[in-house]
Amino acid sequence: MSLPHKLDRLLSRADEVRHALNTADGVQVGALSKELSELEPLVAKVSAYRAAERARDEAEAMLADPEMRELAEAEYYQLRDSLPQMEREIRLMLLPRDAADSGNAILEIRPAAGGDEAALFAAELFAAYQRYAASQGWRFEILDYDASDLGGVKGATAGIEGRGVFAKLKFESGVHRVQRVPATETQGRIHTSTVTVAVLPEAEEVDVHINEGDLRIDTYRASGAGGQHVNKTDSAVRITHIPSGVVVAMQEEKSQHKNKAKAMKVLRARLYEAERARVAGVRAADRKGQVGTGDRSERIRTYNFPQGRVTDHRIGLTLHKIDRVMLGEFEEIIGALTAEDEAARLAAEGE
Repeated sequence: MSLPHKLDRLLSRADEVRHALNTADGVQVGALSKELSELEPLVAKVSAYRAAERARDEAEAMLADPEMRELAEAEYYQLRDSLPQMEREIRLMLLPRDAADSGNAILEIRPAAGGDEAALFAAELFAAYQRYAASQGWRFEILDYDASDLGGVKGATAGIEGRGVFAKLKFESGVHRVQRVPATETQGRIHTSTVTVAVLPEAEEVDVHINEGDLRIDTYRASGAGGQHVNKTDSAVRITHIPSGVVVAMQEEKSQHKNKAKAMKVLRARLYEAERARVAGVRAADRKGQVGTGDRSERIRTYNFPQGRVTDHRIGLTLHKIDRVMLGEFEEIIGALTAEDEAARLAAEGE
């Protein structure tokens, strides 16, 4: 279907929804109002685009008039040059949207290869994301933080709330590699370590039905780094979802009830993402050209401290400001990843 035809249908649908709202009952009003609120930004963009097209055509017609040519020429070229960008923005808005993009996310970081150095970097990366969340005005809630010796972390989980959190962070899932001289290295040798990052869309209870009979819930005493007990009661909770084998453990809170609630929140997110991956499995091959699939086994980025650079391998982007990135300045990387994904999706839509 051509773009003009798509836009005509879009405008017609918006008119239909507005008319239907005038006669809708209480049940229909909510759904129609939501649809209209989603259509209106696109309708406004289309209206501006078509107004610019008309103005361009009028300016072009005036070019034949010697008295009006100088005045019309500047307007014509300005409009002509702006229309392709306006069209691209409309095409992006017309692309199918991931329903999870506008919502919150669960961030999980764990050390992989590299022992203590991996645990240290996992803690630093977790803190960097916390700073990035603060810069975006998002709420960053630590759900679980299992500290290791030397100031590292065995695993850390956070809930991040805000507008469009998942859309911005979803490309962070994967293996993050660090190259540097560890604090414990006495001979100055550079070590390579890895940590895994998972960004999951937060799921509501209506998104994922969990049967209580499918759960095994164990409680135990929370412990800190080095195995020292930080709580004298069995407040830590481990939940096993028997059908899938997914296990979630929480010990951040002193309350067993709060730890269970947090564990269920993470469990829902993991099961929701597993179902999303299953449904999207058929389309997985078509996504190979995009910036990433979110697979945690995929090495996506290298942080090279001796050279002061961060490289995202999916798009070949290298920034020589590792200190700023570790302070939470991810926006340039995330912006480039988003632009690459948009370009790939537009190209696929045009095939």
